Amino acid sequence: MATTQMFSSLKYSDSLTVVGISFCTAIVCESISWLLIYRTNSYKSLKYSIDKASKKLETMKTENPTKISNKKSKTKKIDRVETSLKESSRDLSLFKFKSGAVVALVLFVVFGLLNSLFEGKVVAKLPFKPVGIVMKMSHRGLQGDDATDCSMAFLYFLCSISIRTNLQKFLGFSPPRGAAAAGGLFPMPDPKTN
Repeated sequence: MATTQMFSSLKYSDSLTVVGISFCTAIVCESISWLLIYRTNSYKSLKYSIDKASKKLETMKTENPTKISNKKSKTKKIDRVETSLKESSRDLSLFKFKSGAVVALVLFVVFGLLNSLFEGKVVAKLPFKPVGIVMKMSHRGLQGDDATDCSMAFLYFLCSISIRTNLQKFLGFSPPRGAAAAGGLFPMPDPKTN
């Protein structure tokens, strides 16, 4: 009881509460992702094939063919490897889509809980005056005209993005390096087909 009173009397207690809940939510979401995605053999094989294809593509692009016929065959091989890389990345994105729905549900529940706890309450002060649309997000649901007041929604948004991304890197769950280059679920159209 004494620690609760001491914590609530701290100057930054609301901010620390939002950051702490955001950190715990990131751990829960990554645990769900590990259960549904990262520990499966399908994910491991897809990640291996993406890594292998991206390394192969890098080495193929750095080699210099000497003959014209060599250049044509090289471009065909590069196109085949790029196609397989795009297909594997798309499959990986679809595979991750399943757990994304569960993670989104968890995030919505936590956001709703935090929103009810901190509705209309200033949880932080920004060290700058935000512009335009950022001010609408940072001042969402707050009374008054002080643009440096920060609502829970904005702080939670910033914490969720930064903590979860860094936690993924720390745990080794970041996407394979070739997956981002290949376009993911909605890749850009291939300019060579026009």
